[in-house]
Amino acid sequence: MPPEDREQSYLWDMQTAAREVIGFMKNVKFAQFGKDKLLRSAVERQLLIIGEAANHISPQFRSKHPQIAWPDLIALRNILAHEYGEVLTVRVWLAATKSAPELLESLKGMIPD
Repeated sequence: MPPEDREQSYLWDMQTAAREVIGFMKNVKFAQFGKDKLLRSAVERQLLIIGEAANHISPQFRSKHPQIAWPDLIALRNILAHEYGEVLTVRVWLAATKSAPELLESLKGMIPD
């Protein structure tokens, strides 16, 4: 698979996961999120996918698209994967309610429909 096709695939994965997060979080209040272990796990899984896919995007592509917080996406993935006992609910909440919609908006135009 040519590199540009692989990157499109990773971008598609990021877009799909961001949409899932946004869908999961629709009309969810922080208190409910904090109590719903299943919902938190689902959101964390999609955030892991976003971060893993972001990590596979080439440095050249990342530098051409600085509007996406690539290091933050990757760092959150690493925290979720390796420091799961230390994950703060508020951090996941912010990623799900603020960062995922921002990411989805930033990805517009990068992925053919």
